[in-house]
Amino acid sequence: MEIEHEESPVPPPEEEEAKEPPRIQRLSESVVNRIAAGEVIQRPVSAVKELVENSLDAHSTSINLLVKDGGLKLIQVSDDGHGIRLEDLPILCERHTTSKLSAFEDLQSIKSMGFRGEALASMTYVAHVTVTTITKGQLHGYRVSYRDGLMENEPRPCAAVKGTQIMVENLFYNMAARRKTLQNASDDYSKIVDLISRFAIQHINVSFSCRKHGATRADVHTVATSSRLDAIRSVYGISVARNLMKIEASDNNPATSIFEMQGYMSNANYASKKITMVLFINDRLVECSALKRAIEIVYAATLPKASKPFIYISIVLPPENVDVNVHPTKREVSLLNQEVIIEKIQSVIESRLRSSNETRTYQEQTADQCSLSHITSKEAKLIPLPMGSRSQKVPVHKLVRTDSLDPAGRLHAYIQTKLDGHLEKRATLNAVRNSIRQRRNPKDSTDLTSVQQLLDDINSNCHPSMMDIVRHCTYVGMADDVFALLQHNTHLYLANVVNLSKELMYQQVLSRFGQFNAIQLSDPAPLKDLIILALKEEDLVSECNDDDNLKEKIAEMNTELLKQKAEMLDEYFGIHIDKHGNISRLPVILDQYTPDMDHIPEFALCLGNDVNWEDERNCIQAVAAALGNFYAMHPPILPNPSGKGLLFYKKRKMLDSCAEGNTCDVGSDVINDKVEQELLSEAETAWTQREWSIQHVLFPSMRLFLKPPVSMATDGTFVRVASLEKLYKIFERC
Repeated sequence: MEIEHEESPVPPPEEEEAKEPPRIQRLSESVVNRIAAGEVIQRPVSAVKELVENSLDAHSTSINLLVKDGGLKLIQVSDDGHGIRLEDLPILCERHTTSKLSAFEDLQSIKSMGFRGEALASMTYVAHVTVTTITKGQLHGYRVSYRDGLMENEPRPCAAVKGTQIMVENLFYNMAARRKTLQNASDDYSKIVDLISRFAIQHINVSFSCRKHGATRADVHTVATSSRLDAIRSVYGISVARNLMKIEASDNNPATSIFEMQGYMSNANYASKKITMVLFINDRLVECSALKRAIEIVYAATLPKASKPFIYISIVLPPENVDVNVHPTKREVSLLNQEVIIEKIQSVIESRLRSSNETRTYQEQTADQCSLSHITSKEAKLIPLPMGSRSQKVPVHKLVRTDSLDPAGRLHAYIQTKLDGHLEKRATLNAVRNSIRQRRNPKDSTDLTSVQQLLDDINSNCHPSMMDIVRHCTYVGMADDVFALLQHNTHLYLANVVNLSKELMYQQVLSRFGQFNAIQLSDPAPLKDLIILALKEEDLVSECNDDDNLKEKIAEMNTELLKQKAEMLDEYFGIHIDKHGNISRLPVILDQYTPDMDHIPEFALCLGNDVNWEDERNCIQAVAAALGNFYAMHPPILPNPSGKGLLFYKKRKMLDSCAEGNTCDVGSDVINDKVEQELLSEAETAWTQREWSIQHVLFPSMRLFLKPPVSMATDGTFVRVASLEKLYKIFERC
């Protein structure tokens, strides 16, 4: 038997020869730019970070962000910075064009966020970019669109408000693979919200806003403040802020390290499933895995169950000790003597954490009254009713449609603290307040009995029915500039927010007597100038004109008086007056609320003229009343731009032109619409901020703290305008 062996095929001669190496080709510029753009702009949050940093470099005080579909459809960043020059617009989005450095050596002293000139250029290669900008002194702005680093058209004149607005639309429209990996819009939007939250607690002198396209409420809304802790409370909530401790570390030894560190760290009472670490180095938001790991080790070794901390750290180093050019997105930096700096920060955190762990507190959780009533009602269905009894059916005209403890169904939904039933026991509450006051400041309960007498007067003068309305009302909205609509049970009320806020502030001053946090004024306000200004305003109201020398003497006399009382005002009321007669600090009466500084002249005059400094009780009462009036939520001085108030801004320029003897024509209104946009924007911001404060600060605080006096029942503070029972009778007749 023969076995046939299959012979392997002989390769052709051409395959035996070695393959030639591929030819190296120069990539086209468009391919290079698109590859680089994908590295710089990795996802929507990368574009937001670059745009916000540009706004901060432009010295903006207000940055507003609008996002659609997680940033893939639209990212719009508006700021009030210095704007972009018209002559710079042609090269604005070209690669490696920047206003922040001119030589490589400048990197050693760079203080701005950006420096490469790549971000805007990269966006134009993967999205459609439109820029609208106006600089100071211009009557109109300019709008221009960019694609692939170049202008699509010449800049067009347009109406614009102060600063710059950049719209990035259809991000990654030409990168199908990247776009498919970013289909989860909610995930990308949450990353953007987290980014803006981090910027907001670092740059506390800037107002931030971030909202989804089509949403009426912003998911991040902060206002400029002087307190870092207030900023953290506004962004991350009171549950985080109340469990934070301040930390500080520094070193000034050139042989080891030169740095200053300030921040906040969570104490032993804070518990979270994941670490939140916000790190800024020279005002630049960065990540440092080595520092993060060192901090996690400290918490894991010190606290049980390896609790995850909240950490905010701001490190300042000499610019020459930081290399910012080590990462395409500038997310990481390299530090000189990094190991030494991390070791010292870790040591400070460990020491602070161990001291806090010795005084750990635990909070009791009481059963929710609503939950108990809900359970009880379910159990009642299982219990048979006695013979001859039937269930009570509530008539339809007496059904309450809204519940003050349930946010569903309101015009403005907001988070509200549920009141514990024990708080209604007045004697127990007073006892707790007294014991806390004695522990905090024994002098309050021993020497200054006048404060306790004034608090007792508030308790004894409280109107029970009004108290029930205040505690269980539902905020509906603002009816006009002064009155808000409230619903309580089946009744609709008009409430005077000025009177309510004035009384609430007065009561809070007495309750927090001697225990105020501070609002630091960026520019100290001279008392003398404030009092003169208040006296002039009084002359305008009374249509009389007193001698200016007399005003000077009155102002000097009152300033000297208040300088003599400065120590007492600072200790008891948190009003700091320096030796030069300037107000530099004011008290925090309600958290997340700053008074309208347009009313500070009237406040200064009231302190000088209306306070009886000789009588302790009258003195405390008068200062508390002056603070209450100052902090009350008065309507802003600028007219409300909605409705008839808009005419003020349209006619203002034309009236000024007529007063100067110029010809008044219809064209003046057209000019005015552009010139007065800044004033109109300021008014809209002021009125919007006031309504936000009324809804989110005044009414939640009012439910917790206000004890309405008997006078509010008759002085027009509360007016009942509708009753559901009576409305049903009217409808039945129809």
